[in-house]
Amino acid sequence: MLIAFRFLLAPVMLLLGYFYQTQYKKLVVVLLFLGLISDVLDGIIARKQNIASAKMRRLDSQTDMIFWLSAGFTAWFMWPEVISNHSFVIWILLGMEASCYAVSILRFGRETCTHAYLSKFWGLTLLAAFTDLILNGNAGFLFYFCLSAGIISHLDRILITLILPKWQHDVPSAYHAWLIRKGRAFKKFILFNN
Repeated sequence: MLIAFRFLLAPVMLLLGYFYQTQYKKLVVVLLFLGLISDVLDGIIARKQNIASAKMRRLDSQTDMIFWLSAGFTAWFMWPEVISNHSFVIWILLGMEASCYAVSILRFGRETCTHAYLSKFWGLTLLAAFTDLILNGNAGFLFYFCLSAGIISHLDRILITLILPKWQHDVPSAYHAWLIRKGRAFKKFILFNN
């Protein structure tokens, strides 16, 4: 239900941004926070109820992508000039996202689903950057910090995919993928067990 809730937030944000531009910008930011909270809770609840299957984790990853892309388009509807002025770095990031999927599909025949630590950190920076951008039309420090975190996160996801001997979900980092490749177990940390 939390994944479905986050999925349904995406068109609401898009409609608010497209038809009302900045009139409901505070509501859009509230929706962003609700989306992130639902993302955190769905993983915690799924693991507590022992239903964190590969299918569920893949659905969660795809919903995250739809949610954050919708946030990006919403920001573009609200502040088109700001987004256009920074389109080069945004295209780099979108290209890296596509590369993560391409590498995983070419290697394993399915999309990436690592839920890595750096991806989780990037999600927090996305929330901060979109909050500043949507409320203030500002593409300053938080915006570029988010883009930098996104690039590093995508490099980690690509490395995870290249290192893993077979497709696996919930791999915390490239280091953990290397441990898996070497046949060594690693203790799943609290982010993956709570």
